[in-house]
Amino acid sequence: MLIDTHCHLYYDEIKNNLSDVLNRANEANVTRFICAGTNIKTSKQCLEITEEDDNIFASCGVHPHDSKDVQDGYLDQIYEMMEYESMIAIGELGLDYFKNISDKETQKEVFRSQMDIAQELDKPVIIHNRDADQDILEILSDFPDVTGVSHCFSSTLNTAKAFLDLGYYISFSGNITFKNSHLPEVAKSIPLNRVLIETDSPYLSPEPYRGKPNEPSRVVYVAKKLSEIYDLDFEEIAKQTSNNASEIFRLP
Repeated sequence: MLIDTHCHLYYDEIKNNLSDVLNRANEANVTRFICAGTNIKTSKQCLEITEEDDNIFASCGVHPHDSKDVQDGYLDQIYEMMEYESMIAIGELGLDYFKNISDKETQKEVFRSQMDIAQELDKPVIIHNRDADQDILEILSDFPDVTGVSHCFSSTLNTAKAFLDLGYYISFSGNITFKNSHLPEVAKSIPLNRVLIETDSPYLSPEPYRGKPNEPSRVVYVAKKLSEIYDLDFEEIAKQTSNNASEIFRLP
């Protein structure tokens, strides 16, 4: 069994063919999915999709790109959605200084507000981090009782170790399969019991599908790459990463 711990099932290219997408995933032994929200609208869409299948779970949060668009009452809406059993995490939330679609101070404010909710509700968080290592780690250190995952990890080994020291898991996506990626070197220095796998679909299709729309079945290629990196059987990678996901997200 494999768990795709981060996918965006509400995009039209997936949602319009959701049954087929899930069937292809199941055929590849990918049997559980976490649909990650990026704003209030998509978080609600994730919640709706969980009604399609008991093996689909959801997260609710505001992505740093969407921070500039939050409206009064958005935190109340997050609280309301988190009352549902299928909502298992806050996120994706964090900082993105690569595109700076929202200004840095707004990103930080919205990030901290959601971390407050995670701390109050005792929920794990799904962290988006791009070119913001120092500020991300500084803010996370202010919430020592909150844990979660650094999703689609793309930073340095030192940053990965800092996340691990704070109790976070590291999640790898299709970019670990890309030619000349530095991520295999990072991954081999991380304990396997702290690693998750994901697709971030419809983004970041792994080799040999790079450049094409991604879907959850292709998390298999991430697991295969990790089996090479750790020199372990594919089945061991599948078992350990699934156990890790079940633990951090407290899946039933």
